[in-house]
Amino acid sequence: MKLPPPESFVLEPEYDFVIVGSGGGSMVAAILAQLAGLKPVILEKRDKFGGSTGFSGGVWWVPNNHIIKRFGVQDTRELAERYMDATVDFVGKGTTPQRRKAFLDEAPEMIRFLEEQGMQFEYPDGWSDYYDDRDGGQPRGRSLTAVPYDIRKLGPWEEKLSRYMGFNGIPFPSLPLIRMLMFKKTWEAKGIMARLALAIAKNKLLGRRVHAHGSAIQGRMLEMTLKRGIPLFGGFATDRLVEENGQVVAVEGIYNGARTTVRSRFGILMNVGGFSRNDAMRQKYQRHPISNTWTNANPGDTGEMIEEMIRLGADTENLDMAVWVPTSLNPDGSLPAGAIDKQGNEYPFMHVGEVAIPHYMWVDKTGRRFVNEASSYMELGEAMYNNHAVPAFAVFDDRAMKSYAYGTLMPGTKPIKKWLESGFLIMADTIDELARKAGIDPVGLGAQVERYNRFAETGIDEEFHKGERQYDRFRGDPTHKPNPCVGSIAKGPFYATRIYPGDVGTFGGVVTDEKARVLRADGSIIDGLYATGNCTSSVMGRSYPGPGASISPAFTFGYIAAKDAVAKAHNSVP
Repeated sequence: MKLPPPESFVLEPEYDFVIVGSGGGSMVAAILAQLAGLKPVILEKRDKFGGSTGFSGGVWWVPNNHIIKRFGVQDTRELAERYMDATVDFVGKGTTPQRRKAFLDEAPEMIRFLEEQGMQFEYPDGWSDYYDDRDGGQPRGRSLTAVPYDIRKLGPWEEKLSRYMGFNGIPFPSLPLIRMLMFKKTWEAKGIMARLALAIAKNKLLGRRVHAHGSAIQGRMLEMTLKRGIPLFGGFATDRLVEENGQVVAVEGIYNGARTTVRSRFGILMNVGGFSRNDAMRQKYQRHPISNTWTNANPGDTGEMIEEMIRLGADTENLDMAVWVPTSLNPDGSLPAGAIDKQGNEYPFMHVGEVAIPHYMWVDKTGRRFVNEASSYMELGEAMYNNHAVPAFAVFDDRAMKSYAYGTLMPGTKPIKKWLESGFLIMADTIDELARKAGIDPVGLGAQVERYNRFAETGIDEEFHKGERQYDRFRGDPTHKPNPCVGSIAKGPFYATRIYPGDVGTFGGVVTDEKARVLRADGSIIDGLYATGNCTSSVMGRSYPGPGASISPAFTFGYIAAKDAVAKAHNSVP
């Protein structure tokens, strides 16, 4: 079926359901609303559709979903609830029992709905829950990814897809790419690398543009939306919510150079992302030090509509949070060589895989470890702030440098000359010299290395238990014994880099109820206003239970909002 060209849509002054932003929860909400007989519209300020989900690693974390059960994974509603109880320990307005129940009940149904509408899922078997050792944890994982997608299917909309160019041309999802980093160590990793090279070559030969990650999710979601004739308008910079008689009834913004109002009969869904790119908001609401230059978030993540909802009286929570993904920087805070492409686009390094390797640890400026380095990226960022370790220091030896990847440096290659010249990568012949060059207390670091090396001999990390969870081990080196994640730091030269709390999006915002309705501080509902995604306080609170724990609630509460708007519409019929 040929997709309608962008110019075929004409903006009307009123719709049944107005959706602002085009990220994870928007298109599923629009599809559900249309199937139920409503007339939805999606208004996006950028000229790209897909929002932060398009920029993401492209994973849904959905307990008790039917896809994983096809693979023999034993999961139930009860196990899922026990696991959330064991991991989501923040008690707040976004984590109420009602919202948690809504997520656990509706998320599996949302996945079933998407599959029925044309989404194609894969199960990344072995990408475990991040706390698989806790009650209800699943070592095989509860996450889903989208089948890689040829974005040529979008026709004239291809260039309008929001996507992270750092993944450009890579047709494999994250799990095999993480495993591939062990290609100096395992035949499995070598096989993945060979298959990836073959897939890239084949796609190039056939003229295909196959994408995985968030592009695969949002590319197919965009196709599903367009096939149904649902109108999407880019370049609509919404800046005001219109309230009449205590109800939000319209949005205003600049479209084609003119101030434009679009009214809604049955509600407005805000899926407008967070504020990672807004330095003023980050300085105002988040812990210091912080910078909007450390982020890999969607360029549209600028937060102005969060402030507009606050103006209308919306309550907020956890504005200091982000989906932290550690990065490393030059001594002056600038990005290192390899993190900026030839066009000047900035892609801060994201340290997710190599944090679990042997011969590697993190310390603060006193030289002491403060976290299990193989923890989830969110937990690592929180640990940095909670321990006043910004920056922290990654300390590793020559075996780690030669055997594993770091940033854009592949295993077995020499350190990039610019890294050494800029001071990004600190190199020394002894631990004492390394500490002095890096600004770490030499006595503290020496004592810590001695303790860590003892743990390497026994395979038991007595300080932080690194390597005990499946989540730790699957990113470690399976050939390293007795612990795939803990190896001595004993073979020079020795190296260090400065680690900062980068992110892929902020993780706090307006408070919503179990129907995704925006609430005031007194708990009352702002009538007509729904919200989902990173502009809201997450049902996960201040935790991240598994891969995709921000995308799945965005989809789920967008789905829930549309269901509520449909019920409102049907109840209004005489």
